[in-house]
Order: sequence, then C-alpha cells, then structure tokens
Amino acid sequence: MPTRRHLALRAARHGEGRLIARRARLISGLRRFLAAPQADLSRLPIALDLRAISIAEGVRAALSTAVMVALAGWLGWPPLMQSALAALFTCMCDPGGPVRRRVPALLSFTFLGAVTLLAFGFLRGLGYGAIPLACLAVFCFSFLRVYGQAAQQVGALLTVVLLLALDRPWPDAATAFTMAGLFVAGSLWAVLLTLVIWRLHPYRPVRRAVADVYRALALLADDLRRTSGSGDEAAWEAHARAYRRRVREALEQARAVVRATLRQRGAQSPRAAQSLIRLETAEQLFAALIALEETLAQYQPESPQAAPGRDVAARLLRRLPSLLGVLAGFILHDEAARPARLERAIAAIEAGFATLAPGDPVARIGAAIVDRLRIAFTLSLPAGFLPAAGPDGAPPPLAERLRGPLSANLSPASAALRHAARTALVTAPALAITFRENGTYQHWLTITLVLTMQPYFAVTLQRAMERIGGTVLGGLLAALLTLICHTPWQIAGALFPLAVIALSVRTASFGLYIMLLTPLIVLLSELGHAGASGIEIAAMRAAYTLAGGLLAVAGALILWPSWEPERLAGELAAALRAHACHARAEFALLLDADAARLAAAEAARRGAGIASNNLEASLARALNEPRRGRQAMLDVALVIDAALRRVAGRLIAMRLDASVPAAEDRIALAAWGAWIAVALETLAADTAAALPPPPERLPRESASAEAIGRLARQVELIAGALQRAARQG
Repeated sequence: MPTRRHLALRAARHGEGRLIARRARLISGLRRFLAAPQADLSRLPIALDLRAISIAEGVRAALSTAVMVALAGWLGWPPLMQSALAALFTCMCDPGGPVRRRVPALLSFTFLGAVTLLAFGFLRGLGYGAIPLACLAVFCFSFLRVYGQAAQQVGALLTVVLLLALDRPWPDAATAFTMAGLFVAGSLWAVLLTLVIWRLHPYRPVRRAVADVYRALALLADDLRRTSGSGDEAAWEAHARAYRRRVREALEQARAVVRATLRQRGAQSPRAAQSLIRLETAEQLFAALIALEETLAQYQPESPQAAPGRDVAARLLRRLPSLLGVLAGFILHDEAARPARLERAIAAIEAGFATLAPGDPVARIGAAIVDRLRIAFTLSLPAGFLPAAGPDGAPPPLAERLRGPLSANLSPASAALRHAARTALVTAPALAITFRENGTYQHWLTITLVLTMQPYFAVTLQRAMERIGGTVLGGLLAALLTLICHTPWQIAGALFPLAVIALSVRTASFGLYIMLLTPLIVLLSELGHAGASGIEIAAMRAAYTLAGGLLAVAGALILWPSWEPERLAGELAAALRAHACHARAEFALLLDADAARLAAAEAARRGAGIASNNLEASLARALNEPRRGRQAMLDVALVIDAALRRVAGRLIAMRLDASVPAAEDRIALAAWGAWIAVALETLAADTAAALPPPPERLPRESASAEAIGRLARQVELIAGALQRAARQG
C-alpha cells in the first residue's frame, strides 16, 4: 500500500512533464511575440527561476543570523550585531556544492574579512589619507574575479566589509580587536552551522544540476515540436539560439558540479557514477535532438516522401517532454525505479520508428534517442557507450592555479583588469563624499557603486536597474515594517522570516533578492543604532543607492568603456575556429570510426557549442547597449551564428547516419571535410579573405552529397555575410 509521501512524490514526478510543457508554451509564445534577437526572457532582470528557490538554505542562513541577534538581545550587548552581520555575509558568500569547494571560500572570507575590518578601522583615523589604500584594496578585491565565481563573490563581500570599516575610526585597540574577534566568531558560527551541524544533502547539488539538464532538454523538445510544423526559417533560428544555448549552459554547469563531487567523493561513489552516466546520456540526447532538428528543418511541408518521418518525429516530440520531465523528477528525488508506464512509453516510441524505412534519417536518429532514454532510466551501459564527463585528471598544483589566471589577465586588454582599475578609480570620489558627510549610512553610496559596476556596460546598466528598483521597493517594505515593529524583540522577530525568504531566492532572482535584503539590512541597522528612524534609514538607503547606481553607470561610460561590438569580432573568430575543429573531427570519425576519434568528436562538438554560446552572450550584450555601433557587424554576426548552428546540426546528423561510406566516396568526403575546416579557419583569420576553391567531386551516395551541399551553402553564406560587412564597414 503506497504511503502518502510516495503518492505525493509520484504525483510530483508525473506533473513534471505537464509543468514543463506549460512553461515552454508560455516562454515560446512570449518569445515569438517579441520577435527580436535580444528577446531572451532568461536574461531579463525580472527573470525568476522558481526551481532555484531553496527554503532549507534560507532557513539555515536565517538561523545563523537570528541566533546572534537573539544572543545580543538576551545579553544586552549591541556589539554582537557585528557577529550577526558576519554570519549573514558568510552565508551570502557560500558558493554551494561539495564541501571541498565551499571551505576555501568560507574560511578565506572569515579571516580576510576580520583583517580588513581591523586594518581599515585603524586607517580611517588617517582621514582622506586612507582613500588611496582603500582604493588599492578595492582593486585587489575586484580583481579576484579572475579566479572564478566563488572568488568573485568573496571579493565583493570583502569590499563591503572594507567600506563598513571606513565608517568611523576605532576608538581604541581593545574595541578594534573585540569587533574583529566578534566578526570571526559570527562567521565561524555560520560555517559550523552550514558545514557541520546542518549539512544539506551532499549529493543534492549534483542531482539538481543534472535534473536541470533534463528539464532544459524537455523544453527544447517541446519547442522543437512546435517549431517543426511552422516551416518558418526565423522560427528555426530563434529556437536554436534560445534552447540550444540553454541546454549547453545547463550541461556545463552540471559538468562542473559533477567533476567537483567526483574529486571529493571518488569515482567509486555509486551516486556520483550515476550522475556521471546520466550527464553523458543527456549530452548524447542533446546531440540526437540537434540532428533531429536539422533533419526536420530540411523537410518541405508539402513533400510526400517526408511525411512518414515527419509524422513519427511529431509523435516522438509529443511524448518526449513528459518523459524527460519525469526523468528529471526521478533524478531530483533520488528514485531509481522504472515504472512499467515509462517502459511502455519508450516502447511506443520505438515502435513508431520501426515503421520507417531502414535508411530513413529520422529512423536512425530515433534509434539513438530511444537507446539513450533507456540508459537514462536504467543506468545500464551498452557496448560502445563512453562516459566522458569525469574529472580530467588531477587538478593542477595550487601555485599554478593561482599564477595562471593572474598572469593571463595582467594585460590592458583584460576586461577583468580594466574593471578592477575602473572600480578603484570611481571609488575614490565616492569615498571622499562619504568622508566629508561623516554620517552613519553614507557607506551605502560606495557599496552600491562597487557592487553595481561590472566589466561590461550592458551588465552594469542591468545591475543598476535591478539594485535601484529592488532597493526602492525594499525601502518601502522596510518603512512599513518599522511602523509595526518598535521594540528590539519585535524587530528580531521580523528578521527571521525576512532572512529566510531573502536567502531562499538569492539564486533565483537578483532583483527580488535585493528587494528583500533591503528591509533586512535596515532592521539590522536599526538594532545596531538605537533611536534611528526606520523610515529615515530606508529613505537614506534609497537615495544613496540611486546615487551609487548612477555613479557606476557614469564610470562605465567614461573610464575605458567596454563596448561589446568591439569584442564581437573576437568571439566571432573563436566560434569559426571552434566549428572548423568540429568539422575536422566529425569527418575524421566518419571516415574511420574508433573510440579515440569518437571522444575527439564529442570534445570538438562541446567546444563548438560553448563557442556559439559565448558568441550569443556577446551578441546579447551588444544588442542591449544604448550605443550599438557597427550595426552591420551585429546583423552579420546574427546571420553567422544561425549558420554555424546549422553546420553543427548537419555534422551531427551525418555522424548518426549508420551507413559506412563506400571506398570511392572516401576521397571525396576527406576532401570536402578538409575544405570546410580550412574555409572556416580562413574566415576566422581574415574576414575579407576569399574562400579556397572547393573540391570538384561530390560523393556518389545521395545522402552524403546532399549533406555536403548543405554544409557548403552555409559556409558560402558565412563568407558572403562577412564580405558584405567588410564593404559596409
């Protein structure tokens, strides 16, 4: 007899497909309504990923702060609020994931934060003389972003600690060391709570990351079902740009989490091995869906020869989103059962493909999809299946990991170096203003400034909108709460639910996070400064936030403005080179298939996907900048991005063709593979260069000749677009 919990889990699993289908229809409808390349809803400031909300993490972070607040009220010792703030900041800089990845970030923030608080509290006594040293420290903390997202977050919060330390000088050494000790105590309490006392499931980050990949695949399949019946070229391009990028990003994020878990737990861990297999299965399902997309895109709607394959593919795409959604639920809830209902669904898909002719391209792609679905549900490995998502050997030595990113970014061309210098220079006048005012809350001006400023102008503008809008709305909420909460215990009671909600949505929506964080900080400030008016605090925070956001945007405009169209050519060349490498690897595999060439082709395909994602991210930033500049290059880049997606799809479709090329076709295929790779490399090196002459002979086999013709047309389209841009520019 199933329990209530099992019934609830079963309902949740089978509801995954319906939820994904509804979400895909909503996003797809809005995307087509907006009908613009920059209309990517996942990148908008208002985007909210409901699945990223973690109530457990919010409760844990709120508890770490609330314990210190309650202790301060019970002992009647306001300095303990320093520990509460340290606990809150420590939870905010927790990168999540395996413990081995989190410990360095949390402990680094704990002790560097205490040293920063101590040192700059003393330096504040120098008055304006402290500004150069503070700007140097801001430069160093901002430059930490070259070591990755976790280091970037630690650097940002260390900057906040520095700016808070500059509020007022320490009255004496005893007070200074007491406050630094309280900072360490509060931070270590948060570390102890999150890593020892209340450890969330160690494999949950892995399961969530892999489940997100299957949800992204389900969204891709659902939109592909809708797009395949439209016959609209623009719809195909929009589908590839939006959904392929989403799946590739989810795959790369999951790959990083799985590798970190394998390094910590070891390859012998059964759960880590399951995640590894499922991730590689998702990678190969992604390749099969790209091949199916490319095949369906070439069908003419009125062609009677294509009707059987098109109908079978339509039935597959009706079932696949729900199947992938259910699988995502299994992965997330850590359930390995394979219900008979799912097996019947897979068997029905397989039976549909069995009705097609053996040489039908849709039949070959369908066989690959069915095979991978069975692997994902059963975790059994057939012959020839090569999981390749494991750790790439031992990590490099610590000295190399520290020296490599540093030396690579010590160049005027480095966006990270320019950003750190820009932030330090703009911080100087902001600090001068706060020193002159010599108030209690002026640090919000400089904090907003350094946290809003980003390496790219478009991202800075977006972050300013998020922070200013969230702060204003949060200030109104704070004003309402301060009218209700008057005593310290009432304020402490309001802090806990606020902290729970704010920290729960931290990774789901930055704007919502800021809106909820503002009243939390206002209430903490009111507890730390008796007699202050909550409405006054909220108004001052909103005013200083607005001024800091405007200063950040002005700094990004004036100091080394980093306009995206100026970098677009580099991303375009990198994408062309990556797809050239992919073409060379796929043709080598087509001519002589073995395990080594298969692994090389998979690595090249992944590299081409990452390069296309980087190109599209650069395009999105360029399209969102107020000063577009070189509009012709933006239009050309959009055309080339779509063409490269088509090239990748056709190469994967050729790989899934089960036929072995005949001896008389091998020379022609080798020549055309070399020509495609060389042509793309030539265009990457010189956009105005003429293409090398193509081979004269096509393969005799009709499917191969048709595929070569399509690839050649895409290469010629890319060359023509680049030459047109060169003439106009």
